Amino acid sequence: MTQPKSSIRTALQDFLKQETSGGFMLMGAAALAMILVNAGAAGLYNSLWATPVNVSVGSLAIDKPLLLWVNDGLMAIFFFLVGLEVKREVMEGQLSTWNQASLPVFAAIGGMAIPAAVFVGINWGTPENLDGWAIPAATDIAFALGILALLGARAPVALKVLLLAVAIIDDIGAILIIALFYTAELSTTALIGAAVAVAVLFALNRSGVSRTPVYVLVGIVLWVFVLKSGVHATLAGVVAALAIPLNAKDGTSPLKHAEHALHTYVAFLILPVFAFANAGVSLIGVGPDEALAPLPLGIAMGLFFGKQIGVFGFAWLAIKLGAASMPAGVNWRQLYGLACLTGVGFTMSLFIGGLAFDSAEQMNAVKIGVLGGSLLAGLVGYGLLRVTATQPAGMAAKAS
Repeated sequence: MTQPKSSIRTALQDFLKQETSGGFMLMGAAALAMILVNAGAAGLYNSLWATPVNVSVGSLAIDKPLLLWVNDGLMAIFFFLVGLEVKREVMEGQLSTWNQASLPVFAAIGGMAIPAAVFVGINWGTPENLDGWAIPAATDIAFALGILALLGARAPVALKVLLLAVAIIDDIGAILIIALFYTAELSTTALIGAAVAVAVLFALNRSGVSRTPVYVLVGIVLWVFVLKSGVHATLAGVVAALAIPLNAKDGTSPLKHAEHALHTYVAFLILPVFAFANAGVSLIGVGPDEALAPLPLGIAMGLFFGKQIGVFGFAWLAIKLGAASMPAGVNWRQLYGLACLTGVGFTMSLFIGGLAFDSAEQMNAVKIGVLGGSLLAGLVGYGLLRVTATQPAGMAAKAS
């Protein structure tokens, strides 16, 4: 059943509203972590996230520090939401036809490949850093939309939709990267259990089961098996989301209901908690030598230069070759400003950094690079879009 354009538009507006306001919460949480760590509370902050938390049922036990419960547990809910968004966009949204998806697909491919190449080029002489090649390939949708929201009505709706589509495809790429390149030693027994849980999920879908709690319950079982398997546990959230039916026989949409219900919790709780837990980097004693070391420099330059070159360059090439078209109401200067804005990689970049490196020293360097590159990309992207934005007619008349 095809959804009316008005309902799709309303859903998109609700999504953008929550994502943009959630972006401001994300910024505040990251800033608070930075202030605490650099104002003498670093010991308390680090002790909090190192607190061991054990959950056991019979002989099955999961024992992790609080930080990993956030990164492996809470972030699985974030990835569950990402999976819901991806499925909806592919089935009936901005990625449902090639005409709609072509430009963001080309832009996102460039926005992942070029930043990774920039990082590898800068870190080629330091092989211990090369595992971090995917860190600058990610875009933080909440942060980027939050910055774009500062422009208000000056930013064309088509520009916001394009940024959203690029970021969602970027998320798909990040999910594949995590699955293929950031997997530890595998447990065959746990993988078999995970495969059975996946089979149950899709059997429920094929049987027409529309009660979301049933899928969530099986999804939790899947999460435990995936956690024990060596594959990163957050991927269980994506798989569980893909099994949720878009449309039920009674005319309701379990997927959209779940997506709507989760948005507030993810935007205003889960992502801010993740930001607070992961953004605390000490800048005490950090000088030019530390900031310009290959690891943070490669991340920062990948996010800033790599993203704008990759996104804008691939989009320009696709449009010039006739493989995609420029969205209505968007010009080349705005497209370039948007390309700069995709260099805000905060959440997913820090997440991938945590998968790539174990040492505290390397993670500190990752945080410096991610925060520096994201801040620079955000400021430049906002500045360019502010300069190139067309003032709404009502505002222009009032000003005159």
